[in-house]
Amino acid sequence: MAYTYEDLKKKTVAEMREIAKGIEHEALKGYTQLNKEHLLVALCNALGLEVHQHHHVEGLDKAKIKSQIKELKKTRDAALEAHDPKALKKARRAIHKLKRKLRSHLI
Repeated sequence: MAYTYEDLKKKTVAEMREIAKGIEHEALKGYTQLNKEHLLVALCNALGLEVHQHHHVEGLDKAKIKSQIKELKKTRDAALEAHDPKALKKARRAIHKLKRKLRSHLI
């Protein structure tokens, strides 16, 4: 059976050890002594799976929002130098809203 990273992550340690029992690989030596975190990494290496899952933003232009955040950070730095609390607050709030927008669309 083909496993994915998410499938393995949801399994118990006992289930993961049963899977490891049937696989002969250098990464799984001593699998009975590994805890879940280390066993998950070893199984992924043995099965050739990517250990880290990347988040994909759906419905947004991620690059555009990140460039807006960079511009707002420049504005924020300028407001700090000029000691302008109103502009500083406005820039910080805008950065915060854009970052929240990005995070809310992560899947």
